[in-house]
Amino acid sequence: MAQFETALAENTPQEAPRMAGFSMPGRFDKHEQTLISWPPAEEAANTDLEGFRCEVEALVRAVARYEPVTLIVDPADEDDARDRCGDVATVLIVPIDASWIRDNGPIFVRDSSGQVAATCFDFNGWGLRVPYAKTKGMPEAVSAALNIPSYHAPFICEGGGISVDGKGTLITTEQVMRNANRYQDWSREALERGLHDYLGIETVIWLGQGLVEDTGTDGHVDNIVEFVSPGVVMAQVTRDRSNPNFELLSENLKRLKAARDAKGRQLDIIEMDVLPYLPEINGKCAVAPYVNAYLVNGGIIAPEVDPKLDDLGYRQLEKAFPGRTVTPVPTAYQADGGGGIACLTQQVPASYASEQS
Repeated sequence: MAQFETALAENTPQEAPRMAGFSMPGRFDKHEQTLISWPPAEEAANTDLEGFRCEVEALVRAVARYEPVTLIVDPADEDDARDRCGDVATVLIVPIDASWIRDNGPIFVRDSSGQVAATCFDFNGWGLRVPYAKTKGMPEAVSAALNIPSYHAPFICEGGGISVDGKGTLITTEQVMRNANRYQDWSREALERGLHDYLGIETVIWLGQGLVEDTGTDGHVDNIVEFVSPGVVMAQVTRDRSNPNFELLSENLKRLKAARDAKGRQLDIIEMDVLPYLPEINGKCAVAPYVNAYLVNGGIIAPEVDPKLDDLGYRQLEKAFPGRTVTPVPTAYQADGGGGIACLTQQVPASYASEQS
């Protein structure tokens, strides 16, 4: 039996959040606050550090217009982060050596009484690509600082690699959740059992690949699909047959159309047919999908990418999420560093029982 499956087998039911009645709410649900990591010095190896920090400052200020923000900051960067964001965010000092808190931070679950807990998954630097020794201890440290009880999950689950509907359905890609650099010799059945136990998932919908350009995370789902509400998803597509993503996005759309959620429903699919690319930075031309926007209470924080396409992308987002207004923020250095707005943020759900159905 693989190490992962052995670890799961050794856990008693009382040690898994599902057994205590917890499950993961959708990203569209009401938030208590948002967590964001301040880019540590180590990010200079991936992109221009100052450019990256300027974008994160803009992101923090944009999110803070809608809901509270807690900024996770490495001790070495405390003065810089406080000077630039301390007036709009709570600064929490925790050692980190990587940004992208959706992937390496706690993932929050909630029970029917409204209590919130954190599931703290393992993390290995996106398949040993970047240093992660300091960040590895961050999820438990953040949960403790927020006075939120936590569970340790004995496997890797990067938040950017999953999208959930809050009613037991999770979408992911085989490219990331079956990748040998995270899950050597681990079966699909074991992964689904782990997601059931630690996020309260009943049904997993498996897509094939993420975007061709998403080489740093091996095809995260948050660049290609996101739940709008239970039973409704926004899916990235392209009408351009010359785009290298045309075939894989067409295959993913086919799988979504054939899928059924945890309640047995066929999905209502909103096709996002705008796929914008940023101007070249550091010799790379990066993609920044509008699907990678971040929902906040009453708003949408969306990437500012291409003046010729942004308004069209924003209109599609606002139509999919009625009652929410788009606030654009720059994302060039984020994309250059391998991520986007949704990757830099993590929602803490409001402590109440959702009325979504």
